[in-house]
Amino acid sequence: MATYRVLKTEGRAKRAEFTTVHGTVQTPVFMNVGTVAAIKGAVATTDLKEIGTQIELSNTYHLHVRPGDEVVKKLGGLHRFMNWDRPILTDSGGFQVFSLASLRKIREEGVTFQSHIDGRKIFMGPEQSMQIQSNLGSTIAMAFDECPSSVAEREYVQKSVERTTRWLARCKAEMARLNGLEDTINPQQLLFGINQGAIYDDIRIEHAKQITELELDGYAIGGLAVGETHEQMYHILDEVVPYLPKEKPVYLMGVGTPLNILEAVDRGVDFFDCVYPSRNGRHGHVYTADGKLNLFNAKYELDDRPIEEGCQCPACRSYSRAYIRHLLKAKEMLGMRLCVLHNLYFYNHLMAEIRDAIDAGTYQAFKKAKIERYTQEN
Repeated sequence: MATYRVLKTEGRAKRAEFTTVHGTVQTPVFMNVGTVAAIKGAVATTDLKEIGTQIELSNTYHLHVRPGDEVVKKLGGLHRFMNWDRPILTDSGGFQVFSLASLRKIREEGVTFQSHIDGRKIFMGPEQSMQIQSNLGSTIAMAFDECPSSVAEREYVQKSVERTTRWLARCKAEMARLNGLEDTINPQQLLFGINQGAIYDDIRIEHAKQITELELDGYAIGGLAVGETHEQMYHILDEVVPYLPKEKPVYLMGVGTPLNILEAVDRGVDFFDCVYPSRNGRHGHVYTADGKLNLFNAKYELDDRPIEEGCQCPACRSYSRAYIRHLLKAKEMLGMRLCVLHNLYFYNHLMAEIRDAIDAGTYQAFKKAKIERYTQEN
């Protein structure tokens, strides 16, 4: 069984250890997103270790469509398939299914939708999502939920959340069954439930109370960073996190910017994931302590400094802004790769600094200094 141990707190911010069958994760942590069992931008799992990645996230829906979760199972599971011996979290596929709004039909059993690759019909419900994730053998499986728009009508959100609660009970029962089978790749697979409710405080709080009763391995807050303002997101965290178990990890799904992370840690969040660092890196946008740089800008043509002075990532240790800009302009893949490596290192290093600040009891001062220094674009 997994163990979650809070080592230090400062206000609501917490510093913890989450021990799993695939190793111990120090939190707060940023999960590096490898949607189809790879980080976009030609980044290998060997690179992930070099840049300090603790846990990787892959996507249930995408791996089910290609190469197929049965294929991954035959090859020994996701860890063996992608050569990664540290924890992996797989999301349930729910977000992808619901983002295919024009291609899907929701029923109590689950959702019928069309593959974005070949158009074939796929059915996914709680049991199917758990079966796929069991085939992948991830460390942490996410419950299958509906992710309604953060600005959806109250009546729709209420019914959606009630169905998500029913689906969660089915997920828990199916995971218990799968973990008891002889040929299960990871019989110690963990299950995180997901809190939904758009921007309605009372629906969110009631849902948090209900899912807490199921005594899961961890709890996520979903359905944010999908249309609401940052202030609304922080308000929901202020309201909801106190109703989630303090002795279990809290995961804020799909968030976010460095500023979002600093604010959410202050509100008690342990786990984060976001495509920003890899997506921005592939477009030549790189993070520094003073904000983002766009390396396509002409002012970097003769700039022989690293992306960030003092940074120990593979890009900054060996190459200049001018050279990386040249690679990007020439559409050489190495340029994209170096930017992605830098950005992921930046995020992983930021989380290490956050953990150190909470350990030292100086998180409030650290957060204030970071925010004052950080401007969005350069």
